[in-house]
Amino acid sequence: MFSEEVRKMLVQVISSWQVLVVTVVLILYVFLINYVARIYHRPGRSGGLFLPRTKRESSSNASTIVPSESDELGLEEESPPRKK
Repeated sequence: MFSEEVRKMLVQVISSWQVLVVTVVLILYVFLINYVARIYHRPGRSGGLFLPRTKRESSSNASTIVPSESDELGLEEESPPRKK
């Protein structure tokens, strides 16, 4: 498949100090990213880096504008008056 010369060159490239250092740095970077992701996304953890969740208001308070019978969409009550 590979000639002897290509095998020797491939071994030299893989075992060079630059390739080994970059590989170690990339592995450490991936471990760091996974560690930070586990800290931020741990389920059931209330303290720490996030603010506690607040209760949402009920949906009955969300829509207080009632449209009139003459206007089907109820847009006139929501829009500000026009200036001429």
